Amino acid sequence: ITHLLLVLYCRPHAGVGKSSIVWRFVEDSFDPNINPTIGASFMTKTVQYQNELHKFLIWDTAGQERFRALAPMYYRGSAAAIIVYDITKEESFQTLKNWVKELRQHGPPNIVVAITGNKCDLTDAREVSEKDAKDYADSIHAIFVETSAKNAININEIFIQISQRIPVIDADGGSAVKGFKLRRQPSESTRERTCC
Repeated sequence: ITHLLLVLYCRPHAGVGKSSIVWRFVEDSFDPNINPTIGASFMTKTVQYQNELHKFLIWDTAGQERFRALAPMYYRGSAAAIIVYDITKEESFQTLKNWVKELRQHGPPNIVVAITGNKCDLTDAREVSEKDAKDYADSIHAIFVETSAKNAININEIFIQISQRIPVIDADGGSAVKGFKLRRQPSESTRERTCC
């Protein structure tokens, strides 16, 4: 089994949908009344790809500022970080940039970063343009995906793109040259879709 340690962040905003994204990925369900994360929660999902099993170990961190000091415990040793903002809240996108700087300064040197604009089903309330967010992600060499945990739009796509950028760890603990990919689920709810 190949293990991938991932961490989801958004500072300092709670309510952008980090937990809903994880819940949709792991359980394929959505709860509009999900409780805010306190500290961090941990979930796993194992996915078979060809002859290998890939186990995602996911830390979902709290969005409240009072938990900021705990962040380094979760991103140290992580292979990837998914940083989530709410497309209907410009402020959540602007503060995301500060978090990226902190992660780049204090996180693992080769951490894969994914910028995720959640709630893309709320296009009428959009405050962050897809182009601006994509341009920013491109400027920091990050993955960019807009999602809707509510409508199951592009949730698997985040994890597929992360898996494509993370090298396989060989039996001796070293990195192999090639990456690995997760296979897309055939159901309608998990196919990549455009949010607009």
